[in-house]
Amino acid sequence: MIRTYYAIQTEEKVMLDGRDGYKQDEYVYFTISADNKEIIHMEQAALAYYLMENRYSQLAVPIPNIHGDWITKNQGSDYMVFQLRHNHSENPYSSGASLGNFHQVGSAYSYEPKSISSYGQWKQLWINKLSFFENHIEEDSRKNPSSYYRLLMDVLPYIIGISENGIQYLQESNYDHRFHEADQGTIAFRRYSDQLSRPVIWAEDLFYDHPVRDIAEVIRFMMLNNKETQEIGLFINEYQSVRPLSVFSWRLLYARLIFPIHFFDLMERGIKREDPEQSYIELQSMLEKQNIYEKKLKRFFETVNMDHEALQIPVLHWL
Repeated sequence: MIRTYYAIQTEEKVMLDGRDGYKQDEYVYFTISADNKEIIHMEQAALAYYLMENRYSQLAVPIPNIHGDWITKNQGSDYMVFQLRHNHSENPYSSGASLGNFHQVGSAYSYEPKSISSYGQWKQLWINKLSFFENHIEEDSRKNPSSYYRLLMDVLPYIIGISENGIQYLQESNYDHRFHEADQGTIAFRRYSDQLSRPVIWAEDLFYDHPVRDIAEVIRFMMLNNKETQEIGLFINEYQSVRPLSVFSWRLLYARLIFPIHFFDLMERGIKREDPEQSYIELQSMLEKQNIYEKKLKRFFETVNMDHEALQIPVLHWL
């Protein structure tokens, strides 16, 4: 396909970041399914090219085919070909500072995308997500009775309750106007999982949102995996050495940590997966981790050395 539609003669097959690539000179090419709307792919491509021009050379960016089209139809399916200059060097920054620098560069991007932006839209998106899964899970549990759906129906009231807590906290936080320039939108990731330290950053992972989106996912991962308190504090300190957080950012961060995105991601995988047993094992494990997560969340502001009372930042008292 790369030879036929892109006139590129590759020399060897390589594996990078879990994907098959095809090498030519210093470039590696990947064929990626183009499953989303074209506007989504194009907006992500624009972000990727901007980042690549601003020292993020590990971006895999889409390229047009010989006809000038970004999406190529091959054997009834749509594909894009991504090009990567394979000269990745080590990231010189710590994880917190690395993310802070990335957000600093991303905040200078002058055009807010329409289709891949959640900036300022969290409340409605969370309400929509909660409504969809509340209806979908109950319906699926009737159609496909299994140990996974029985357990999920048992814990669904808890997931709904804590989701509503997160939505309510976010709504109240939106009235807090203690923000500054670091609260503007920036290039982010759909789900940040330390992509900045990997050999490839995929354009399809890029998003546009408040920077707290990525910070929350780092801390969520740490808390779910019972990382030491000082690791969480160190990450936040490193990030703030580059981009200090406003009071408004702290409130958004806390709201996002309350909202159980990790359960919604698990349920989404469960809908797509054909094997309910694997989903059951994942859900059991997540419920065990959630006990630890709640204890970490209860001490969150203490962990990051923030006097939430002095700053009049409310917390969930039932934790």
